Amino acid sequence: MRVGIDYRPVTAAPYSGIARQVLALEQALLAAGQEVVRFSMAPAAHPHRQLACCPEQAVPAEGLHRPRARLAFELGFLPGALRREGIGLYIATANSGLPLRRPRTLKRQVLLLHDVFQLTLPGRHASRLRGAVYAAMDRFLIGHAVRGADAIWTPSRFSANEAARLFAGAGARTFVLPNAVSPLAVPDAASDPLLPARYWLVVGTREPRKNIPFLLQSWQLLREQGRALPALVLVGDPADVPVELGKLPGLHWRSGLTDAQLSRLYHDAERLWHPATAEGFGLPVIEALRCGTPVAVATGSALDEITPAQALRFDPLDPASLQQALIAALPGRLAEEEPEALQAAAGVFGVVPYQQRVAQLLQELQR
Repeated sequence: MRVGIDYRPVTAAPYSGIARQVLALEQALLAAGQEVVRFSMAPAAHPHRQLACCPEQAVPAEGLHRPRARLAFELGFLPGALRREGIGLYIATANSGLPLRRPRTLKRQVLLLHDVFQLTLPGRHASRLRGAVYAAMDRFLIGHAVRGADAIWTPSRFSANEAARLFAGAGARTFVLPNAVSPLAVPDAASDPLLPARYWLVVGTREPRKNIPFLLQSWQLLREQGRALPALVLVGDPADVPVELGKLPGLHWRSGLTDAQLSRLYHDAERLWHPATAEGFGLPVIEALRCGTPVAVATGSALDEITPAQALRFDPLDPASLQQALIAALPGRLAEEEPEALQAAAGVFGVVPYQQRVAQLLQELQR
């Protein structure tokens, strides 16, 4: 059976978390002996025009998510392209993206549903009108994909339960496919000379659910009280937090990093903090563990599933709980976490277990 996959996330943002999962899925399908056909939109000279089936009309990579482009692809181009290519199984890879008119020749269609936060939580948009437009589009397209999928693959039980809560009948068609986390790049030989010797790390700040102001406020308060909390390094944009918090003493922002630079930050950090109020998987947590770096995570979402039992935890809505965790993380207060044990905990999310799970899900789908 020829398998089609939505390659647009890789075209639009090749280094994003979702794009990395699309690439992992592509390799898993090939490892399972499937013939893979990629479908995308791309600018005129983009190399994906040679790699994937694309509409004739060129689309800027940064415009692939816009309503007009998405509807033109999923309604106008995709149904006919799937039929012409003889696709028997199509996998939408970014929370939605199934053809709006399902070809009769398409025997199975699968939705890779990373999370449902587009439906349950506010996002960041340039204006209120733009936010309303995207919210309406997400409700329609995600709803269509969930209802039309023969199977829904989610990276966590948390996301599976949320899908079942929002869509009647989705639970019986939903299966957990934990994300694949490849080994990080070899870290830069030298540490960043502008960073202090000791620091804690946060990776990802954009969405409000990342809860970064909550962490910064408690961290600042304890430092003002004389607690010797390390500096904080945030991989993200200072514009993601209020101005007064983005310029705190001891706060260091980094962005535009190479894989080797990010790997260096993970290896050098004393601990990774992940204060999100909602998370569908938590890729930075596994990446830190792969480096042998301890983590401290918020409770109440998929982070509960992926984090080792001995990891430091806190309530993402309770400042007192977070402050207790921040103090507990100071040297000498917790039993030392062996890097080898942390790396072993992350190993269950490696490429080989992922490929084995994809092969199992394909077999179940065929049955």
